[in-house]
Amino acid sequence: MTGPLTSEPKSAGAQEIADVVLIGGGIMSATLGAILAKLQPNWSVVLYERLGALAQESTNPWNNAGTGHSGLCELNYMPDPHDPGKAEQIAGMFQLSRRFWDALAEDGNIRDQAGFLSPAPHMDVVFGDRDVAYLRERFETLRALPHFSAMRYTEDPATLAEWAPLVMNGRTPGEPMAATRYEAGTDIDFGALTHALVDAMADAGADIRLRREVTGLRRTPAGVWAVTGRDRNTKARFGIEARFVFVGAGGYALKLLQQARIPEVRGYAVFPFGAQFLRTDNPAVVARHEAKVYSQAALGAPPMSVPHLDKRLVDGRESLLFGPYATFSTRLLKNGRRTDLFTTLRPRNLAVLIAVGIQNMSLIGYLIGQLLSTRKRKFAQLQRFYPEADPADWYPVQAGQRAQLVKPDPDRIGVLTFGTELVTSVDGTIAGLLGASPGASTAPAIMLDLLDRCFPDHAAAWEPTLRKLFGD
Repeated sequence: MTGPLTSEPKSAGAQEIADVVLIGGGIMSATLGAILAKLQPNWSVVLYERLGALAQESTNPWNNAGTGHSGLCELNYMPDPHDPGKAEQIAGMFQLSRRFWDALAEDGNIRDQAGFLSPAPHMDVVFGDRDVAYLRERFETLRALPHFSAMRYTEDPATLAEWAPLVMNGRTPGEPMAATRYEAGTDIDFGALTHALVDAMADAGADIRLRREVTGLRRTPAGVWAVTGRDRNTKARFGIEARFVFVGAGGYALKLLQQARIPEVRGYAVFPFGAQFLRTDNPAVVARHEAKVYSQAALGAPPMSVPHLDKRLVDGRESLLFGPYATFSTRLLKNGRRTDLFTTLRPRNLAVLIAVGIQNMSLIGYLIGQLLSTRKRKFAQLQRFYPEADPADWYPVQAGQRAQLVKPDPDRIGVLTFGTELVTSVDGTIAGLLGASPGASTAPAIMLDLLDRCFPDHAAAWEPTLRKLFGD
């Protein structure tokens, strides 16, 4: 890492005060920090990360599928093949991300985009007459839209074999199949991207403090936030005051916002999901698959469990991943504690959680089935995609932990959501991000929303720089 990397506060004695405190060393805090470094380089910014390195939770490249989510292959964004609204929205947000990264590269703030962004065609492959009809209708809807105009469609086995040879080799002839393909898709190492963005903010003067776990947030009579925690090396307590706080702590975001006692999260809860993948590094296998291939989720499965066979490039090494297979833990972070979920329970959210459980019995059944699934059954799911897969080539890897947001609802008491939600206080002095997919791919758009909601007084002054970073 370049730029200053401090281990101790700059000032001793008097309480340290920062303009901005970022909690969590993942893609969200890094994106906001990099934007603020361009907009307000004179502000003091401090980032706290509880682990000894950045990007070790959901942002770690092996804790997610690395897809540049842009609505091209994620069928769960478009359950109705005639309604492209969400897919088009996600595609626009991802293009905003690309413009932002390009702008930082042009200014020399990001030194090597090839270190985190690799070309990988995005594909869908579906099986059976019903899903073939769905994919055909989806393609006809999307092809008329600018973001998807280069998408191709086929039901021809020879073309399918050319696009995805692993998927077709060894398959029984005559099975109804269809595929779409978009050549300009991407595979993204969000861990490497996070490091690049944190380098940019550190170069502008931000302090990056590792192994500092924030445990308390309290509004002071002076109107600033008292941020407290412990040094995980020395066990000593630390404290800092901040004029603005962003909670980008993944699964720990809700409990920190609860500590802050902001009314915007009353009744909110989280439900944790984990995931496991099968991975192969066999060069002979990896060389035969050059795409990220998605399909339909199983009946009752949550949207983020859409099966996919993905080409990955991490640290210069190519691999394939297949999954995900759902797992469950009461931890809210992969490196969290088994008591995590229970620390978020409040009288106001218990009924909300119970209601969601009753309403989602099929999801609970799916999770139980996944937890009881044998290695043989899991491998059979891979062979649905890759009939000639050899068990000796594949090994399981545990991916990240997701804390799905559960919200109060006036009609249903509670609802389980599968997206991301930005929560901001009414006075704009604190914000946090809750939920999961497609957060990483759309982080710049989320942070622009944060700027609009939390810093409206700066809008006019910041507009020229924002136009340079993101376009009109």
